[in-house]
Amino acid sequence: MLKKKLKKIKTEVYALGQHISMSAHKARRVVDQIRGRSYEETLMILELMPYRACYPILKLVYSAAANANYNMDSNESNLVISKAQVSEGTATKKLKPRARGRSFTIKRPTCHITIVVKDISLDEYLEVYFLDSLRCSKKLKSKNKYTPMAYHDMYTNGGVWDKK
Repeated sequence: MLKKKLKKIKTEVYALGQHISMSAHKARRVVDQIRGRSYEETLMILELMPYRACYPILKLVYSAAANANYNMDSNESNLVISKAQVSEGTATKKLKPRARGRSFTIKRPTCHITIVVKDISLDEYLEVYFLDSLRCSKKLKSKNKYTPMAYHDMYTNGGVWDKK
């Protein structure tokens, strides 16, 4: 008997940039502009925006597209930025010398940026057909739990230290 089953396939690929030396608030200002846009439109927007946060985000978008091309064999014209997220990272601390031997701390904020790219040409579910009788017959076969073990002596059989 032939049965039909839906199998979920992967249509999203992501690129993650960690410890980018920039405020999360400034990176969010750029990421909010590209969320939900196509890949080509995103590249044009990022190249023309005058913010410093555009360059690391542009590198992540390129990386996500390369991941999609390698992992799913998808074309760049079918890619859409489905999720774009910026979260705060750790703050690197430096000491700045001040008058009378004192020192003040300077905090440099970092952020983690995640870009998720989705291929809109792929369906999320793939129909898989299989024979139910073959599946049942495979379950009925008994397997031997105990397999004979071979004894390997490291010192007499030319072990690791025998090689010169």
